[in-house]
Amino acid sequence: MHNASHHIRQSDECPAYEVKVVALLALGFGLVGLDRWLVTPLAPQIMQDLKFDYQDLGALASAVGLSWGVFAIAMGRLADRVGRRIIIIPAIIGFSLMSGLSGLANGFATLFLARLAMGVAEGAYCPSSYAAALDASPPQRRGLNLGIISSAFALFGLALGPIIATQLVLVLPSWRDVFMLVAVPGLLLALVLARVLRETPVAAVKTDRPQQNSGWLAVLRYANMRVVLPVICCSMSGVFVLGVMTPLFLTDVAHLPTATMGMVMSGLGFGGFAGQIAVGAASDRLGRRRSLAGAFLLGAIALLLLALGGFGPTGLFATLFLAAFACCGANALLAGPVPGESVPPEMVSSAMGLAIGVGEIFGGGIAPAIGGFIAQHAGLVVTLVAVSGVLTVGAMMTALLAETAPQFQRN
Repeated sequence: MHNASHHIRQSDECPAYEVKVVALLALGFGLVGLDRWLVTPLAPQIMQDLKFDYQDLGALASAVGLSWGVFAIAMGRLADRVGRRIIIIPAIIGFSLMSGLSGLANGFATLFLARLAMGVAEGAYCPSSYAAALDASPPQRRGLNLGIISSAFALFGLALGPIIATQLVLVLPSWRDVFMLVAVPGLLLALVLARVLRETPVAAVKTDRPQQNSGWLAVLRYANMRVVLPVICCSMSGVFVLGVMTPLFLTDVAHLPTATMGMVMSGLGFGGFAGQIAVGAASDRLGRRRSLAGAFLLGAIALLLLALGGFGPTGLFATLFLAAFACCGANALLAGPVPGESVPPEMVSSAMGLAIGVGEIFGGGIAPAIGGFIAQHAGLVVTLVAVSGVLTVGAMMTALLAETAPQFQRN
């Protein structure tokens, strides 16, 4: 277990820089969420225009998840070797342009390729931005700051995204214009970050160690990393299976009308937003391990209540809020502070990239397919109960983690 309290940070003496960097990187992550989930609320118009079906829509989602996962692993390692800034700014430009290009697609194949390339850029942005925020944060605010950055994804992608998309498509000539308009803030953000973001000394220094020491497989020598990878698969599965299956559960099992379903669904986004900040901040005070175990148990209970409670719209919103609060809160710790604090400074991006990548590939790619299979053969209620079981396993596995919060290491 590596004591990460000696990470080089630029904000110990400069809280103004810390605030600016966290705010800008959070905005970037919000745009990542918006771009990623934009296809879903616009799907009816896109499918009619480009003439593709539900299976194609699923393939679009998995394309982003798969390329995101693979490139989070690859680019996380590169960010440790060449620096964070040189990855972050081109990545923002890249995913903004690819989102804009999605609006120019003339068929399924071109849209698929644009989304695949967008996943590459977003996968590159994710671990590099976490590492830059970790570098800019004093130890006592790492969990909070990384939670704030993560939370923007849920807020913009799952809570506000559907509202923004469906309102814009009413006033713009076509769904295509929505994609092009949404690309603009990212390009402006890249300009601002190019002026504000400093390179991190640790990341910029090329070490004299053998290359394998900075490889992503080398991070598996640290015991915590071997626990983080299966545990993040549990929390990511919760997020993505909920995202895919909840609309069907609300309409087919809870028999909500479509308009009500949309409002209840926003509980996922608002819960995820609140959870990533609250669980991150709690972990700075209570420790990472205790906060993770609590989040997983809360999620498991909320999913059982959602599946078996027979609630009306308000109760469904509340249970969805709690389930997303828990799963996204656990994700924020497992993608950021825990792997980042478990390895030496020169491996931070590699560790985060591997955790995010493995979680994305399993949680975003494989788990929804398993969830769909269970739903098809045993029903949606059984799917939600199964995810509750997965979260319970995650809670038990947190007992294997060594505590990484710097305050607890000094005690």
